[in-house]
Amino acid sequence: MEPVVSELAVNLARAQFAFTVSFHIIFPAFSIGLASYLMVLEGLWLKTGNDTYLRLFKYWRKIFAVAFGMGVVSGIVMAYQFGTNWSVFSDKAGPVIGPLMAYEVLTAFFLEAGFLGIMLFGMGRVSKRLHFIATIMVAFGTLLSATWILSVNSWMQTPAGFSINEAGQFIPESWMEIIFNPSFPYRLVHMVLAAYLTTAFVVGAVGAWHLLKDRTNKEARKMFSMAMWMAAIIAPIQIIAGDFHGINTLEHQPAKVMAMEGHFESHPEGAPLYLFGIPDQENQELKYAIGIPKASSLILKHDLNAPLAGLDTIPREDQPPVAIVFWSFRVMVGIGMLMLLVGVTSLFLRWRKRLYEASLFHKFALVMGPSGFVAVLAGWITTEVGRQPFTVYGLLRTTESIAPVEAPAVAASLLAFVVVYFALFGAGTYYILKMMNKTPGELAKLPGTVTRTAGTTPAASLDPDAMNPAE
Repeated sequence: MEPVVSELAVNLARAQFAFTVSFHIIFPAFSIGLASYLMVLEGLWLKTGNDTYLRLFKYWRKIFAVAFGMGVVSGIVMAYQFGTNWSVFSDKAGPVIGPLMAYEVLTAFFLEAGFLGIMLFGMGRVSKRLHFIATIMVAFGTLLSATWILSVNSWMQTPAGFSINEAGQFIPESWMEIIFNPSFPYRLVHMVLAAYLTTAFVVGAVGAWHLLKDRTNKEARKMFSMAMWMAAIIAPIQIIAGDFHGINTLEHQPAKVMAMEGHFESHPEGAPLYLFGIPDQENQELKYAIGIPKASSLILKHDLNAPLAGLDTIPREDQPPVAIVFWSFRVMVGIGMLMLLVGVTSLFLRWRKRLYEASLFHKFALVMGPSGFVAVLAGWITTEVGRQPFTVYGLLRTTESIAPVEAPAVAASLLAFVVVYFALFGAGTYYILKMMNKTPGELAKLPGTVTRTAGTTPAASLDPDAMNPAE
């Protein structure tokens, strides 16, 4: 007989994992896009010989190093929670998710670790070609890491390629079906584009900040221009990708979409798109609803009169927390629309040759700097809370996945995480913001530290920036 875990302990364990994953995800979302940006900057420098690209590369490389380190540290903590608070889930789903997470370490993490040192410290010590290859490998490693992790998460959302043995464990039957499960391609594209947008808006905000102080700053103009191109190109593509992802979710996780849309009732002749409302799950209604008639059917089915089922077709015990999913989805979509507005406005200003002079737009871009992080968090809340009450959708409930833990123990560790995370990552974030406040020229003058073996004679200069003749 399995021990009964209190509802409070379950909720605290969920809150602890939500807290740690929320801190973790913002760093990979930034480093995935930033690694690719560094690759582009170094490639453009090698192709054009323009030292502006080199100075930007060195500027963002230092910021990437700090963000990457915080991402690694926060990710390790999450892995431990699978063995502490969620050991039953690990036992039942481990035969499937364990190898996938191991592949992430053996391929992506080892690839990043092998080339990261060369990218960070090798400029001036290795050939330009080798250094560029190292930067490419780091960028590829971040994307490969995201691929494996999203495969794991997507399998939990849309499980495939498995059987269940006598002990209730998920046993792999087809690794191709497990890895490339039904929601994986859509989730991967959606997340990678989100990472690129997150980075673009951070880079754009930093560029806008320095343009507000000096419109003639060459590095600020270049980074701002590149960020606005990304916003103008990627934002509409992300909206299209999100539409495909939503249609896939409707097919495989209809209850999640019902919660996102606030559809408590079925609509046999076209469902409205609710822009606003207050979900009342107890009474199964959306209060004070404001919507566009039949627009939801048009978006999800591409037919104004297409029927859409509501939560009245889903048993109460299988419904996700509607209010959280409903509002987090609207936060994500709302930010996406603002990102599109920034991209379109930048094209107009570029056409009018006022991209670097429009101070009001620069202030708007500065405010939008953290918008990508908020959108990523809102999107993941929509995804993960929308999967409830299951850890493996439709097959393994959250209440059946938790270890036999006591609420006071989980509460104590959660409190410790809150204190340590805010102190540690708060300091790291402050340091990143401090670096961003400096111009690329100012940041390049910060003293570097290189350790040498005792008894050896130091070279005249071991600062890689000073060793590069291009600056």
